[in-house]
Amino acid sequence: MVKGQAARRRRPASAGRTAGPARSEGDGTARERILASAYTLFSRHGIRKVGIEAIISHSGVARMTLYRNFASKDDLVLAFLERREQRWTKEWLQSETGRRASTPQEQLLAIFDLFDGWFRRGDFEGCSFINVLLEASDPTSSVHKASARHLGRIRSFVERLAKAAGIKRPAEFAHTWHILMKGSIVAAREGDRDAARRARAVGALLLRTAPLA
Repeated sequence: MVKGQAARRRRPASAGRTAGPARSEGDGTARERILASAYTLFSRHGIRKVGIEAIISHSGVARMTLYRNFASKDDLVLAFLERREQRWTKEWLQSETGRRASTPQEQLLAIFDLFDGWFRRGDFEGCSFINVLLEASDPTSSVHKASARHLGRIRSFVERLAKAAGIKRPAEFAHTWHILMKGSIVAAREGDRDAARRARAVGALLLRTAPLA
């Protein structure tokens, strides 16, 4: 298990560091400035509390420019979720577990080692996919459906690890493991900074008792 101190020294962008607002044309296109601002504000405050005016002010673009790039706030939220998946799921969670552990069993447990460092950071903001899923309460909305899809792809990653570990019924195992992941994130948001370590202990027991194919 990676010690908390070592985990804290690594500060992957996708684990919670949000992009700040660009202040000049040299820092990227208008669309990039808008999306960078949305990433920062949505990650920190959620999608309900952050209005279009806040994003316009933060990004320094004109209202017309924003709507030329994103037809609606929902379109901007969907783009934010895509970027979140790239940074958090792919570049951090999947990449770091593969780098820290060699076997699929170790990689499954490494998820909680990563979470332990993340939960102890001062800018820990929770899971944006869970946050948006709950904020977009209409299950038929495009934003709600997109959040569920992004969560589903995390579960699919866990399922691939479970299958590689030779676990019987890997999809069922992945659902259980994902509940542990999501539950530890919510517990950490409640203030339990040891939530990842508690979840890891339960996960280790699950791995020891999981039937093999």
